[in-house]
Formats: sequence, structure tokens, C-alpha cells
Amino acid sequence: MILTIDLLLAWGATYKKISAGETIFKEGGNCCFYHQLVSGNVKWLNINEDGKEFIQTIIEPGESFGELPLFDDEPYAATAIAINDCIIIRLHKPVFIELLKESPKLHFEFSRVLAQKVRFKLLLLKTISLEEPDKCISTLLDYLKKNNKHICTDCNQVKLTRQQIASMTGLRVETVIRTMRNMHMKGQLRIDKGKVYC
Repeated sequence: MILTIDLLLAWGATYKKISAGETIFKEGGNCCFYHQLVSGNVKWLNINEDGKEFIQTIIEPGESFGELPLFDDEPYAATAIAINDCIIIRLHKPVFIELLKESPKLHFEFSRVLAQKVRFKLLLLKTISLEEPDKCISTLLDYLKKNNKHICTDCNQVKLTRQQIASMTGLRVETVIRTMRNMHMKGQLRIDKGKVYC
């Protein structure tokens, strides 16, 4: 969490409750706020003409999302939908920009986090385009484990569903299930009572 809740509130941010399945903003829409998740989970995704979802990432509490239009004044690049009941904190875009201008250290830290997100997308795109499904899945799981995202730090249980993994890698869910079963047989991950551990 780069921007603390206290700091955001001090600059006039407000909380908003979001119900499971509710759209927070849509791809192509105008950006009016900086968004940060307080509780729950949000999927940030693109949806093709056939209704298939490609999940860019799943947001966890403390993370911001939909940041690109804050900096380039273009529309949202993806849609944000609540996976479960959520609370977000929002700060008006002009106030957010002023906050960063007044604190170069925060601006630099925010830029570093954005660079990490871009690096992850490049890594995933490279893997999806060049590698086999098992390499694609293991690259995703390795990244998530390294960055303490969606994997239990105590037991290494993957907190993503197979459908979510499929939507993040561009693979079919059937391919993910079959590939993970093969990875289990090879000792690359463990499946126990339907739960996946890496």
C-alpha cells in the first residue's frame, strides 16, 4: 500500500461499498477517481465480443487499480468488477494528481509500482505467446508466489480458481485442469482434495 487510508482521507477521499458482481468502471469509460481496494477482491479484465473474460489481474486489499487514465487522460483500458462485496476508497483525479505533485517521493514510489505491473504483463505476454501451457501456468504461479499475491504464505495454497487462472493466462479452463493434473504427476505442484499448492 503506497497511499495509506489516513493520507487519502486527509486529502478528501471517500469510501464506497460495492456489491459482488457490480461494475466499478468499464473499459472505454472516463476516469474521475483514483481507486484503492480496502476489503474484498476485484477483477480487472477485458471482455471480448463473445463475452469471454481475460483477467488482467485480481486486486487484493491495499492495492490500487485502473491507474493508467490518471496519467495519460485516456479512457479506462479494462473493466473492474467486484468478485465479492467490497469497500473501496476513492480520491478525485485532480486531487490525486495534486497529491503526487506535492510529494515527489510518493510519485516515485507510485511509478515503481506501475513499472512492476507493466513488467508482469510483459512477462505473462511473452510466456503466453512462446511457451507451453505448463510453462505459462508455472510462470504465473512463480510470479504470484514471489510477490505474495493469491498464494497462502503459510501453506502455499493457490487462492485462485482454475477458471481465474485460465482467464489470466488466456488458456481454456479444460487446458488448465489437464495441465495442472500433469504438473501434479510430475511433482511441479501438489493437488490435494481439489486444492492446489505450489
